[in-house]
Amino acid sequence: MAQVTVTIDGKAYRMACEEGQEPHLTELAERLDQYVGHLKSQFGEIGDLRITVMAGIMIMDELSELRRKSTALETELDAIRSNRQGLADTQQAREQQLVQAVSELTARLEGLTAKLNGRAPPSVN
Repeated sequence: MAQVTVTIDGKAYRMACEEGQEPHLTELAERLDQYVGHLKSQFGEIGDLRITVMAGIMIMDELSELRRKSTALETELDAIRSNRQGLADTQQAREQQLVQAVSELTARLEGLTAKLNGRAPPSVN
């Protein structure tokens, strides 16, 4: 297990993490430190625990908003996919109708041609 020392609000914390995750853990700690620093600049020294809790709540609020947006985008994507499939089904049905109409028209034209030539019309299968 790897270990990393991160600094939050000027205090060093030794953290364990999986091998290779050290840069990620360091980045997360730096981001948390930014939240803590922002809150301290707004509220001053109101206690480490209170600042940490406030930073955690701010992070959870942002996470909640991102999840809401992600869910909305997934719903929109599902609707687009469904609409695309519906359009493909509609197009396929129209193509089948067109093929059938062309086949019927061809049979009628062959029948007319046969009549004009004095022959019996070909049988339609």
